[in-house]
Amino acid sequence: MNRSEPSPTPVGNEQSIPPSSLDLVVFVGDTTEAHPLPARGALSIGRSSDNDIRINHPSVSRRHAVLHIEAGLLLEDLGGVNGTYIHPPSGTSEADETRRSITLANVELGVGDHVTFGSVMSAIRRRSGQAPPRSTSDSRSAPPPREGIIISDPVMLDLYAKADLAAEHLISVLLLGETGVGKEVLARTIHLRSSRAAGPFLALNCAALSESLLESELFGHEKGAFTGATHTRPGLFESAEGGTVFLDEAGDLPMSVQVKLLRVLEERQVLRVGGRSPRPINVRFVAATNCDLQAKVAAGTFRQDLFYRLNGFPLTIPSLRERVGDIGPLADFFAAKECLRYEYSTVAVVTPQARAVLERYAWPGNVRELRNVIERAVVLGRGGEIHPAHLPTHLTEAPAPSSRPHMSERAPPGIGATQPIVMRVAKGSPEERAHIEAVLDACGGNQTVAATILGYSRRTLVSRLEEHSLPRPRKKV
Repeated sequence: MNRSEPSPTPVGNEQSIPPSSLDLVVFVGDTTEAHPLPARGALSIGRSSDNDIRINHPSVSRRHAVLHIEAGLLLEDLGGVNGTYIHPPSGTSEADETRRSITLANVELGVGDHVTFGSVMSAIRRRSGQAPPRSTSDSRSAPPPREGIIISDPVMLDLYAKADLAAEHLISVLLLGETGVGKEVLARTIHLRSSRAAGPFLALNCAALSESLLESELFGHEKGAFTGATHTRPGLFESAEGGTVFLDEAGDLPMSVQVKLLRVLEERQVLRVGGRSPRPINVRFVAATNCDLQAKVAAGTFRQDLFYRLNGFPLTIPSLRERVGDIGPLADFFAAKECLRYEYSTVAVVTPQARAVLERYAWPGNVRELRNVIERAVVLGRGGEIHPAHLPTHLTEAPAPSSRPHMSERAPPGIGATQPIVMRVAKGSPEERAHIEAVLDACGGNQTVAATILGYSRRTLVSRLEEHSLPRPRKKV
């Protein structure tokens, strides 16, 4: 088999890149699938389920190609009926030329190269978190995207102002909102704007692990505590000493773990699995969920006392459709970031027509969905202008905003509202007393802060304390 001439190296790619730091990204219809590449080996590509990289599309042959990975990437076409095509990378003199067939040939690939298997587009990108080359002699290189929190809508500006207030205190924070709205981003922001910014920020998805693994991850274990525990291992709470623990999907915590977590929150001590003596910890807790915890409390699947502890300072992140002012800036940010990962020589520009399409869509997947849509558009647009034709059809054919269901008809109870969640407890009830005590304890007895969290005026809080025969606390130092 004769080897064809290698495709041009992307502009600015002046150093070899380990294949293990790259992804092959496949765009099938409106979906995006990222396949991490190993350090070496041969990966089969095709429609059959026994391929290393399966592309389930009728235009792709059962065994279409093989990607050989050694010091670099070499793509071998196996002669599929619909062919394999290479597109010159963005920013080269060949970029505007017709795609080149590599049927029954080999071709070298690099970051930014586009390959079409049948009619399915794919591309090589740098894996998230991998830094691009620092030096380049090409003045056209795309500048890095600006970092930081991308917010401009008044609703989000108000939310982050409240987050700043929460960051100043040790009080536990509960983040609420639909999937993909950016709960972990806000959690990290609270950590970085707090006095614990120099400490670790450790996150755990509570829904991703089995009950036994979750317990070990959170609390740690002693050697011999269970089969496979060959050594002592501190858990997340100990490892985050002096920093912040972020518990994502906290609503999915098993009841047995809820009991132990409540004890940690109350006593600030952790007992490892198989341990006998508790260990003191100094951590800040931020939890997040996309479900209605109050409904879970009513159903008996979530402890009410734990809810009070986690719900010290509730913040509800609005859905993307409720903050249209953020869609444009976020799209620009993601476009610049993806151009950097694909090593395009210019930054993709979202045209006004495409921006209008983005702003009228309902975004059920929120920010995460927007990021995926922009990545696909950047690749289809080859790092140039993004037009409506580069966007999925379900966006371009979406109804105008006036014909879409109102937010209250879409969101589950307690999720998606822009107002802070207020505890549904009866005035003068034992539940109200417990909630007031929990909030006061969490914010160190600061009555002004506690009143703000509870939704009371300071005078109302004092009145409630008197009604429940609770002493007015002194602010803790």
